[in-house]
Amino acid sequence: MSFETALALVFAAASTTLTNVAYLREHDAAASLPVLCLRRPLHSVGILVHDRSWMLGFAMESTGFLLYAVALALASLALVQSITAGGIGVLAYVSARLAGRGLRGSELTGVILATVGLLALAVSLAGGSGGGGTGAASAGGAALVLTLGRQAFGAAAAYGIAGGILFSIGDISTKIATQGGGRSLFIVPLIAGYALGTALLQIGYQAGGALSVAGLATLLTNALPIAAGTVILDEAVPHGAFGVLRVLAFAAVTAGAVLLARPEKSTPAGSPVPRELASAG
Repeated sequence: MSFETALALVFAAASTTLTNVAYLREHDAAASLPVLCLRRPLHSVGILVHDRSWMLGFAMESTGFLLYAVALALASLALVQSITAGGIGVLAYVSARLAGRGLRGSELTGVILATVGLLALAVSLAGGSGGGGTGAASAGGAALVLTLGRQAFGAAAAYGIAGGILFSIGDISTKIATQGGGRSLFIVPLIAGYALGTALLQIGYQAGGALSVAGLATLLTNALPIAAGTVILDEAVPHGAFGVLRVLAFAAVTAGAVLLARPEKSTPAGSPVPRELASAG
């Protein structure tokens, strides 16, 4: 493993830890604020930026993004994204601790799968890591999820899924933009993806728990760029046993993320019911 790759792993691990802790802070802040609405973006932004707790969470998330961008400049998208996928374990553990409970069976299984996947990925690095090519990504699926998904999945899940798709656009664009030259223009979809994704998550936080919303977003944010790194950006997979191990590692990390991102059980009787956001405001 090269020094640059090792450094990228450190930055990626620090980024995902900081980002997922930020998600929890943003969730707690957004859940206590007046209803946010996509139809009144300036009003909603004003509500958020005037809340110190939410701004601290956003500052933490922004710092996490800067660490992520540095990691992408040093290593392949698929490799960095596989490390950041493990951050959902941080999200599950901290959210459970804050709720005063232990991890549920599916959550614990997800943490174990993600950890085993990351260990397998580390071993597979002996087979090398591909460089980056070029490519682009788009996701009209986010709009489709918001249009149809609220009835199928519920408001919280729909906003989490749509936000994750938009974040994945930002992640892929970040990798391409770090390659410099004309590819720097990808900073436009980078900003758009992250800005819209962040907005959707804040609205989702008012409809459901942090693990349900941010967990689903993290799943999509990591799974799509991992696939894109190999399919769109032509990042090579090692040959032989190391290649098989890396594919299995990706599968284990993704499976762990799926288990951890499963929607939480409905609110018990007598507990406050989350605000309905079926019409996005």
